[in-house]
Amino acid sequence: MTVLDSFSLRGKVAVVTGASRGIGRALAQALGEAGAAVAVTARTLPPAERAAEELRHAGITALPVSLEVTDPAQVDRMVESVTGQLGPIDVLVNNAGISIGRPALDTPDEVWREVLATNLDGLWYCNKAVGAQMVARGGGSIINVGSMSAMIVNRPRWQPAYLASKAAVHQLTKALAAEWGPRGVRVNALAPGYILTEASPVDQPEYREWCVEPAAMKRYGLPEELGPAVVFLAGPASSFMTGAVMVIDGGYTLF
Repeated sequence: MTVLDSFSLRGKVAVVTGASRGIGRALAQALGEAGAAVAVTARTLPPAERAAEELRHAGITALPVSLEVTDPAQVDRMVESVTGQLGPIDVLVNNAGISIGRPALDTPDEVWREVLATNLDGLWYCNKAVGAQMVARGGGSIINVGSMSAMIVNRPRWQPAYLASKAAVHQLTKALAAEWGPRGVRVNALAPGYILTEASPVDQPEYREWCVEPAAMKRYGLPEELGPAVVFLAGPASSFMTGAVMVIDGGYTLF
């Protein structure tokens, strides 16, 4: 196998949660361009269908799936549906997540639970359901999308629930990597910095002081800049790598 061959995902089946837009959409396209058939999930079917159709126009095999990650029964049905239509899942990218900015004393319990339910519980359900299949087969790669927010405190918008959830994602990644490593399943995390998406308008002037200037590269990132890293983590190129948190933040956390 050549170096470039080790980045190929030809013949693999990948699932990307929260893939209808933003980071998830870019990661799904990157995996597809590397050769994988990709199941794209969203909370409702129409956004997933639109994303899948766009990927098909780019020559990628794509399957839309509606999935509420906080519902274990829906997660199980997703695994069954993807396996039945595309084949056993080789790559899982847990990208679905939300952020609700509130200072701690203004964060109602229901907001705390909503954030943790999506960012941590949902990721846990997907890891368990797909991980069980991978462990039984003796191989697979899981990439959990964490955040540099697991290592810093974001400003100016306080968001303690989000920070706590992403720190938990990083540690859960390490726990699963240790447990499943002997069974041939690798589990790594991606920790993006500030990325320009529909939900994160970091290009606005009011955010420059907080989101751009502190980074060594003096800019925000784009979703497509995360794609190559996920392709690397998904396939043979990272075959001796598990339990790692890959930080891609333009040097924000250097200081």
